Amino acid sequence: MERLERQRIDREKWQQLEAKDLERRNEELEELYLLEGCFPEAEKLKQDTRWLSQWNHYIQCDGSPDPSIAPEINTFISLWKEETNETLEDVIAKSKLVLNLIEKLRLLLLQMPSYGLEDKTIKQYQGSILELQELLHLKFNTATEILLRQASTLVDLDSGNMEKVIQDENVTLYVWANLKKNPRYRSVRFSETQIGFEIPRILATSNVAVRLLHTHYDHVTPLRPVSTSLQGRTATVTDFVQDKVKNVEAEISKELQEEYKPLECESVSLREEGTAVEEGDTAVQMILKEGLQKYIYPPESTEDFETENAFPPIEVTLEVQENVIFFEDPMVARWDAEGEQWQTDGISNVSYKSEERLITFSLETFGPVTLIQDAHINMPFQSWELRPLDVNKVLLTVTTVFTEIEIQIKEDLCMLASIKLDNKKHSPVLEGRWMTPICFILALKETGLNIFPTRHSHFYVVINNKDPLVELKAYRQLALLSSAFAFGWSKWNVVCGSNKVIVQLREHLTEEEPVPDPDWTLLMFNGDRAQRLNINENSETFSEALKEETEFHSNLYHMVKDFASKDAMERIRSSRCQFIDSVCHMLLSTRLLSYS
Repeated sequence: MERLERQRIDREKWQQLEAKDLERRNEELEELYLLEGCFPEAEKLKQDTRWLSQWNHYIQCDGSPDPSIAPEINTFISLWKEETNETLEDVIAKSKLVLNLIEKLRLLLLQMPSYGLEDKTIKQYQGSILELQELLHLKFNTATEILLRQASTLVDLDSGNMEKVIQDENVTLYVWANLKKNPRYRSVRFSETQIGFEIPRILATSNVAVRLLHTHYDHVTPLRPVSTSLQGRTATVTDFVQDKVKNVEAEISKELQEEYKPLECESVSLREEGTAVEEGDTAVQMILKEGLQKYIYPPESTEDFETENAFPPIEVTLEVQENVIFFEDPMVARWDAEGEQWQTDGISNVSYKSEERLITFSLETFGPVTLIQDAHINMPFQSWELRPLDVNKVLLTVTTVFTEIEIQIKEDLCMLASIKLDNKKHSPVLEGRWMTPICFILALKETGLNIFPTRHSHFYVVINNKDPLVELKAYRQLALLSSAFAFGWSKWNVVCGSNKVIVQLREHLTEEEPVPDPDWTLLMFNGDRAQRLNINENSETFSEALKEETEFHSNLYHMVKDFASKDAMERIRSSRCQFIDSVCHMLLSTRLLSYS
């Protein structure tokens, strides 16, 4: 009888709480709707910023084209095609502007909300990118030919052959011309470096030149189609608002890479055509009356040669850039032009010296080569924490098997605060640089720090899959509260089911470092109801029981309002829309609730 009486009392109490929640639900949701007006407001400000940028470019009149305006970019391309006799130094100097124009077009395709892009605009931008890439590579070929015609004036006194090295922040170019044709001189190292190659006897006695073009950008991988239906686009809060649940899962993170993505900043390749390849590029070339010619290696027919081994693999040694991080030994991949994909066949004897950052490998044929690693090597995450540093400023910490990444977010900018590898801090070139979220995510991925799932990532990673709409609502509301509350990973988030999320929460208003064992509260949210749990992180079993003397609400904002301090609520209400939008963008892009 006592047990039945307790159950009756608990049931009545629960019914009273549900009635109270239902009574105030409309009022709470109306207030939440007003607060979430910050997301479309942030999108409007971003649009204003894009318009202001276009206006500033117009009044600056610096001679550079606006790549989004077809007549301007077409005129730029036509005029550059007409320029002749450009040296490699000239082309490399011009490449800075060209790469900047390509990057602007890429960002326009990523930054614009789905409803702001028409198919003809997408085709225009992509067409301009391809034209700029092709013209840049053509210019590198032409300039290489001009250089090789002057090879006799650049003879190295020791070897009797021509060697030339040209370098800037985007490109490093190595050119070697075989003038001496000494069959014993088969090992080439450029300018007292360990970068070079070993050539077979057949090439050591031939009229050939080898170009090694190490580029820090990708101009080989084909452009991905951009759809106006959100699929495969960068995650933006406004897109979710406009499209509600449509394609939510596809929109949650940007799709910029496949299971394996070439690290463009690390690419180097041997390419027979002699054109630049972002991954890097090497070419064996010959100058005939018709100009620079490909040297197919090995030739299509080898019947005229004495031995079958006349064309052995070519050994190449390259230096891995310091700002690129490999968590395991990098794999070497070559570009398959016919299949338009990266492949690992035709490459052997790969050796990587991590301390010297030198990689040596043998190639069966010349072509673009890049260094790659598993795009999901840091997934799933082990834990995460989002902690306020000040009003409109937070620190997001993501811990993986290999590293701990700290990201600061303030206003509409993100910054890589630190990276820890094997309990040691690593200082890549990105550290300390403030960037917009999209630029920041691109930059992080290109240095090998990929913590951003794509819509295909669940095929390669065992994840804690959450309902997309619940996940979306949670990220938006965590972002709203992030100026005054710290949030963290909870082990119970794995066991509560796909239609609920659980996080740890505590009020945090000081700039001091968090205490070693803070007093966290567990929150559970299913998209329509938020409640505090009676268990904690150290409890032995999971229970959805409501914390004593608490109530549940329709959303996280009104739930924390029950126990938050006056200062905390003031901070939340004074948070700027750009900041909230940026925090939400980073949460959507990392999908911490499903990938931890």
